[in-house]
Amino acid sequence: MLPLKHLFLAVIFSLVLYLIFPIIPLKYIGIIILSSVLIDIDHYLYYVFKKRDFSLSSFKNAYRWFIETERKTLLLPRKEREKVYGGFCFLHGVETLGVLLILGMMITKIFFFIFIGFALHLLTDIVHGTVYRDRIDRVSAIYDFFKFKNLKLVNE
Repeated sequence: MLPLKHLFLAVIFSLVLYLIFPIIPLKYIGIIILSSVLIDIDHYLYYVFKKRDFSLSSFKNAYRWFIETERKTLLLPRKEREKVYGGFCFLHGVETLGVLLILGMMITKIFFFIFIGFALHLLTDIVHGTVYRDRIDRVSAIYDFFKFKNLKLVNE
């Protein structure tokens, strides 16, 4: 799912959360929104690693590359989409959620609100994956690493 869709859904979710729990400070609502989008930094890092693009325009190049990858993937028949790998995203998994939840309980509640943003992002990715790819990815970064290591990127 594209970052703008994640941003839109995070704003809607956060507004509803704030209406239900108005005692939550606005800075924490902002952290939920930002973290639900910034989790995708691992996509950018994957692109930089994969393409060795260290240029000043690498962020824009990565965005275009992932849009093109998604476009090509969605053009494939549904059965062929199962053979496509979206790249290793180390922040997309229950492992990261677990760490954030523990940090939120033990160190500072900021991590708990980052946890909420990451969880929202992962939930929307799972829904998107089941609708468009007929499979669930990015539930566990470790599982995905081993499951998808032999699949090919559609942009290769």
